[in-house]
Amino acid sequence: MAAIHGVSETTIGVLGGGQLGRMLCQAGSKMALKIVTLDPMENSPASSLSYQHVVGNFNDGQSVCEFAKRCGVLTVEIEHVDAITLEKLEQQGIVCQPKASTIRIIQDKYSQKVHFSQHDIPLPDFVEIDNLASVERAGESFGYPLMIKSKRLAYDGRGNAVAQRKDDLPSVVNSLGGFEHGLYVEKWTPFVKELSVIVARSRGGSTLCYPVVETVHKDNICHVVEAPADIPDKAKKLAISIAQKAVGSLEGAGVFAVELFLTQDGKVLLNEVAPRPHNSGHHTIESCYTSQYEQHLRAILGLPLGDPSLKTPAAIMYNILGEADGEEGFKLANELIGRALNIPGATVHWYDKPEMRKQRKMGHVTIVGPSKSVVKSRLSSMLQKDATVEKRTATPRVAIIMGSDSDLPVMKDAAEVLTSFGISFELTIVSAHRTPERMYSFAISAKERGIQVIIAGAGGAAHLPGMVASLTALPVIGVPVKTSSLSGMDSLLSIVQMPKGIPVATVAIGNAANAGLLAARMLASTDSDLWDKVTKYQQELKDTVLLKAERLEVEGWERYLNA
Repeated sequence: MAAIHGVSETTIGVLGGGQLGRMLCQAGSKMALKIVTLDPMENSPASSLSYQHVVGNFNDGQSVCEFAKRCGVLTVEIEHVDAITLEKLEQQGIVCQPKASTIRIIQDKYSQKVHFSQHDIPLPDFVEIDNLASVERAGESFGYPLMIKSKRLAYDGRGNAVAQRKDDLPSVVNSLGGFEHGLYVEKWTPFVKELSVIVARSRGGSTLCYPVVETVHKDNICHVVEAPADIPDKAKKLAISIAQKAVGSLEGAGVFAVELFLTQDGKVLLNEVAPRPHNSGHHTIESCYTSQYEQHLRAILGLPLGDPSLKTPAAIMYNILGEADGEEGFKLANELIGRALNIPGATVHWYDKPEMRKQRKMGHVTIVGPSKSVVKSRLSSMLQKDATVEKRTATPRVAIIMGSDSDLPVMKDAAEVLTSFGISFELTIVSAHRTPERMYSFAISAKERGIQVIIAGAGGAAHLPGMVASLTALPVIGVPVKTSSLSGMDSLLSIVQMPKGIPVATVAIGNAANAGLLAARMLASTDSDLWDKVTKYQQELKDTVLLKAERLEVEGWERYLNA
């Protein structure tokens, strides 16, 4: 058997040449994979990056059959393809991933709901409608507002409409093309957040899930994606469980996007599933070890799945939507891109679509950073049209706090050490006894603000380090401050004698410098540049001792002391 040259010699055929196909091609180029695309547009977003671009309709059976002859495996970047032809191709031995049966289920949203309800997956209540009487009965049963949806070709806000009251029903139905277009009704879900889970499934059936994200919609179009979602751990586990169960009920390999609702009472309901890479997974290109696009290619080729975990604490994705038609829209988009290029941690993706239309997805920007608050702040700066270029100030990584300003002469030593290593920090007064509300607010918001280590100095009762450690999972270093009555022994014992489960790393009395050094070492374990500085500092200490030893040995103790 001849050796495979590179990762895979299988030619991948993608039905559709839009932005998802473009990003599949970008991911494939890293592994020198041959990806061919089929799309009606000659200059579609993927056309300039694909190994070969074929102009043809992915809904035309003959075009799909001819295209399949070029490919070792067929996949989709849009589900609105000719599923019947895919089933015939599978019968002829053509590999389709995911399977044609999955595409057929997903492209009819009512059939999708029926399928998932049969597999006991929690959903909003729904019912098929085919005349005015049936939709009125649905309104009486479900109440208003009432969500009315098209069964097919509904995406990016198209194909959905809301009836606020019974009198709205005829006009809403007509706006969706009438009953003959194929409609169903879904009970209005009073959700508090919309979530998404990207699930990857291998050819062997094993699955991996990306972190749960929150999607924020504007005019029924995905506008912003926040990773990871700021929801309770219980809700995350429930969302992942439902997503895995939903994908497990379908056939074939690849990446699947499972969109969900989180309700006020903590329930998670499935909204819909896409059998392909998804808008809610764009952030993975910059934020995860394996992007959803590379993962999809790995899965359909039968390669090992990659690590889906986040490699950055926080990420936010912003869709660049057309703000106006034509040249005015391009001008506004270019201004936004210009601001984005000045934002730390931002990456611009432009889809190179030849025509600008209002609300059309033209590109996206992903911003990564040390915390959710930081990336949100950077996004806010990017969206301010009259803002000047953002000043690139470093987000504090360490917080130095003390119970009183009388502790400052001690705690300044930690600040000096951090400054010498180029570690950004914040320094403030937080009293556990006199400002308990401020201490609580500080501790619970620390991680979200980008803080990674807290240095807390306190004297006497010295409750500050322990109380802060009880409120956050961040590492806390306690500095006992010397007191007049017991010379700091009271401070030391108060800080060091923490109960099991609430650790505080405690340094010597008054030794804030060591607290700064310990914080630097903690951060250096995941920061190669800082690691070099810390090891250099340690080597300099060693060199200083060796020089002193040599001088003492050469000069003798008397001359050494008198020098």
